[in-house]
Amino acid sequence: MFIDQARIKVVAGRGGNGCVSFRREKYVPKGGPDGGDGGDGGDIYLISDPGMSSLVNYRFNPYFKAEDGGHGKGKKMHGRKGRDLYLRVPVGTVVKDAESGQVLFDFTEPGQKFLVAKGGRGGRGNAHFATPTNRAPRYAEEGQPGEERSLLLELKLIADVGLVGLPNAGKSSLLRRISAAKPRVEPWPFTTLSPHVGIVRLDEERSMTVADIPGLIENAHKGAGLGTRFLKHIERTKVILLLLDLAPSAPRPEKQVEILMKELSSYSQELPPKIKAIAVNKIDLIPEEKRDFSGIINLAQKMNAKFFAISALTGEGVEELLEGLYSLVNQ
Repeated sequence: MFIDQARIKVVAGRGGNGCVSFRREKYVPKGGPDGGDGGDGGDIYLISDPGMSSLVNYRFNPYFKAEDGGHGKGKKMHGRKGRDLYLRVPVGTVVKDAESGQVLFDFTEPGQKFLVAKGGRGGRGNAHFATPTNRAPRYAEEGQPGEERSLLLELKLIADVGLVGLPNAGKSSLLRRISAAKPRVEPWPFTTLSPHVGIVRLDEERSMTVADIPGLIENAHKGAGLGTRFLKHIERTKVILLLLDLAPSAPRPEKQVEILMKELSSYSQELPPKIKAIAVNKIDLIPEEKRDFSGIINLAQKMNAKFFAISALTGEGVEELLEGLYSLVNQ
């Protein structure tokens, strides 16, 4: 199950209480205070794990608490520090404060660690409070509570290329052809209900990652269809490829570009400049002598984007597309 958003609560460990104790040994009169300190509470960390691809672990288990610190004891024995808690999240996770919406941390690389809740400090034992005028203090400090936070975790996939197109444009079919990813492919719209990422290997030394974003439709920015829920996954991509549908039932390619540009711009003004390539798919439906793509080629030139004509079904033109995308990614 692909889950790209989860709300959790984290509670760091409470510090242990300091101890009130007095030294009592044979032949040692007036031994004095010897209460030990409480241990600090456990901290909570988030760590980016490249082996994770979803936040599903946190959707159904939203509460996490670190271990409390141990209480101090006599003979100046300190309490044990509470065990720290490490929560693993996928690379690409953005951590926000659930109340204010403030971004606290952005995991962009594997192995990054972020302290999200600090454990409470352990209380001092009565041995700390002895003075010349108060040689037998009968009080000690209580441990401090650990930090509590409500967090919003949002996963934004990291990929070199993002595939964007209307439903049934063939994004999943293309991803299946060029990588080992196996998104569902069916002859009806909205087959893909979650993003998929595939690793595309051009040869032994060259590879790139490609993300298939579920289809947009007109007025998606107003909530139509799947809305813009998955557009956040292409915010991190280097290149956006607009994949256009040449099927007779689809709008003409120029209209498809207009719809897609409107929805991308409505979501974020940072997305349109990433459109570096436009590809028409399903050219196998059109006899070679009747293929005229001059209109969409001119539009691609105006957008400073490369144009490709492909068939994800037969593989025609796919090799040229991959070489072009790899070149754009490296630029």
